[in-house]
Amino acid sequence: MKRCFIFLLSFLILLLTQTLSQSNEKVKQLIADGDEFSEKKFDNYKALEKYTEAYKIDPQNYDVLWKLSKVYVDIGEHLPANTKEEKKKQLEMYEKAREFAELAIKVNPNGSMGYTRRAIALGRIALFKGVWESIDLVKEVKKDCEKAIQLDPNNSVAYYVLGRTHAKLCERPKFARNLLGLGWASYEEAIKNYEKAISLRPTFIMYRLDAAKAYIEVKNYAKAKEHLMKIPELPTEDEDDPQFRKEAQELLEKIKDK
Repeated sequence: MKRCFIFLLSFLILLLTQTLSQSNEKVKQLIADGDEFSEKKFDNYKALEKYTEAYKIDPQNYDVLWKLSKVYVDIGEHLPANTKEEKKKQLEMYEKAREFAELAIKVNPNGSMGYTRRAIALGRIALFKGVWESIDLVKEVKKDCEKAIQLDPNNSVAYYVLGRTHAKLCERPKFARNLLGLGWASYEEAIKNYEKAISLRPTFIMYRLDAAKAYIEVKNYAKAKEHLMKIPELPTEDEDDPQFRKEAQELLEKIKDK
């Protein structure tokens, strides 16, 4: 009887181990498929489908959680926002992105991408509601970016988002920012963070385009042109790269005599 029990227990453990192994492999494949749709084919809805399927299998998977946050932002960015209903749908996407980023942080508080994705989701919500009506959110974006960089000094996305936060806030005069507790923002910090992001991922068009815009604001046209002239030769790594290339060309034409 004892031998029979031990045999049965061993069999059940083996069966459970095999099942878990198969589930892990399934999740890995779904993540890979989702990445293919997100990063190569630029089909955000198919990516969402794959990541969601992986989430149902393993709701505690850190990579699945932050990638779900990313794809919800990607979808939200490309939704029409002309009517009240369309705007509501877009905000829902950003709120979902925030939700999954926070789940990722909960699962892995030492993971850099969870904070990065929350910073991006919060930034999108702040832009949607109005940056100057969302001061606390903006401060949280900065805090999350700095935490992400602390955890991973090679996180190019976090440097870029931090740079963009500085640049966006600099659209208002410094005295106005000081009154709101946002006096820390500067184009110098924006440029420093953009350049760090570029050094980590030199082929990503958006980094160079926004860096060029910041250089133009401080009237460093030589550096702006340097980045803009590199853009045509860079590979397509984002679904918006064709539009970014066009914008870069128009901007280069605009400052060609400066």
